[in-house]
Amino acid sequence: MPSTDTPNPIRIGLIAGEPLRMEGLNSIFERQPEPGQVPLLPVTGTLESLMADPSIEFLVVDLNSSSGRLESLKEIRRTRPTIRLIVIGPEGNEQLVMDAIIAGARAFLDLTAAPRVVREAIEVVVSGSIWAPRRLLSALIDRLLANQDGTASKTAPYLTFRERQVLDLILEARSNKEIASELGIEERTVKAHVGKLMRKTGAENRIELSLRALNGSLMSKGGAAALAHERR
Repeated sequence: MPSTDTPNPIRIGLIAGEPLRMEGLNSIFERQPEPGQVPLLPVTGTLESLMADPSIEFLVVDLNSSSGRLESLKEIRRTRPTIRLIVIGPEGNEQLVMDAIIAGARAFLDLTAAPRVVREAIEVVVSGSIWAPRRLLSALIDRLLANQDGTASKTAPYLTFRERQVLDLILEARSNKEIASELGIEERTVKAHVGKLMRKTGAENRIELSLRALNGSLMSKGGAAALAHERR
């Protein structure tokens, strides 16, 4: 008799300040997963209850227009530093984007993002990669470089050849699975390399790692050329 086992759904916590916004977030999960995809299960509740649930490793936070939401991100970071955040916030607020990234965001979307786009961003983050509009990453990189005071930076940490290869592919927004396929190594080995890169650079997530790589000239010339091509 063929097995009917299906993978356990990934529980995605949802935080929104308005009932209408929450209803919109819940509608994102109405679409059935593609064959081979793990189903996503939305979980609503207070921030405290979601943080206390160890089965929730992903959290969608809709900042909307209410105040105090940035403090919520910081509280999430303090309480559950490993949780992966998908943040939905206002367009054009670069400081908010940077604060969200520091708070651990793996994705940042405008409030105007369509449900299909939000669903895609969630799936990208679940797969181990990051989501952000290229124009947004470009603006953040430009801002970071413009804020440099011209003083000598700290000595860049030593990276092995393989770590540089992994970093170059991270800068192309590749997932761990894609990096493993590209380099012909196990996905768990990629995760180990990413962990070492985080520790060596002091980065909290992939976006910050990318920014530190650019600022500290950690990546190879090939990676720099690839990113420059993507930004044009």
